[in-house]
Amino acid sequence: MTTVRKILVTGVAGFIGSHVARGLLRDGHEVVGIDDLSGGDIANVPPQVEFIQADLAARSAARSIPSGCRKILHLAGQSSGEISFDDPIADIEKNTLSTLNLIRYGIENRVERIVYASSMSVYGEVEDAPIDEGRRCSPLSCYGVGKLAAENYLRIYRSKLPFVALRMFNVYGPGQNMKNLRQGMVSIYLAQALANGSIEVKGSLDRFRDFIYIDDVVEIWRRAAASPSPLGRILNVGTGVRTTVEALLKHICALVPGAGYFVHGATPGDQSGIYAATANLKACLDIGGFTQLDEGLLKFAQWARGVVVDPAAGVIS
Repeated sequence: MTTVRKILVTGVAGFIGSHVARGLLRDGHEVVGIDDLSGGDIANVPPQVEFIQADLAARSAARSIPSGCRKILHLAGQSSGEISFDDPIADIEKNTLSTLNLIRYGIENRVERIVYASSMSVYGEVEDAPIDEGRRCSPLSCYGVGKLAAENYLRIYRSKLPFVALRMFNVYGPGQNMKNLRQGMVSIYLAQALANGSIEVKGSLDRFRDFIYIDDVVEIWRRAAASPSPLGRILNVGTGVRTTVEALLKHICALVPGAGYFVHGATPGDQSGIYAATANLKACLDIGGFTQLDEGLLKFAQWARGVVVDPAAGVIS
């Protein structure tokens, strides 16, 4: 029987955070959620969550969190490499200063562990091969720099606050923000295809990524929060499957008849290609297979049609 814990989920109004919160609630845990609603939507927050609206970059925000939280699942933050160049100071406040404030809270309240949403962006430009967690990091964006800094702060304080850092690759699926056309490759392309049948691609079609479905990510977070095995570890959260941008576009166009794409410009700080080595993830968390891309995209497209195409939804015009 699962022991009930009060768990803090940051970024609970966001895409991944809200899904993770629902998974914890299904397991019978109490969930405290915090979000400043700068990127998330209050409608995403499950009604059973004890919700706090606050900006974790402010030191005062931690004082609003109940003292009884036994674990922290830290998913809050600015999540776009492109947007990080608009205001690097705001980016480091959202992604690094917020983590330091949570570390302080965790130490003062004797929290059992913090699980941190890091990113593949910490690696920077890499070779065309599966990238494992031991590879030297050289981020290309302000976003990646801030994520790597937060990882290092977690390492420094690990004797007082045990941590797990999950380097997220390209997560996609129902619930993703279809209005944000600067974050989330799959959601950007799918939103454009459904809205007007024309996908603008910023960068080469030969770029490649590792796309992982949201349900698989939720299961990984559940295990990372519960198992003793990953403590003190950094783990890739990807499938290990190399998919080119062109292949992704063909999948999407097959799901949206009549849609096409064109290449225009590039995205600053974008990696030309990356996919995960997953041996450590599978061994540490006993993860088996992953949702296949065609299956995940079909589910995503079925959900997105109601959000993007339905005029009553008022999401994309």
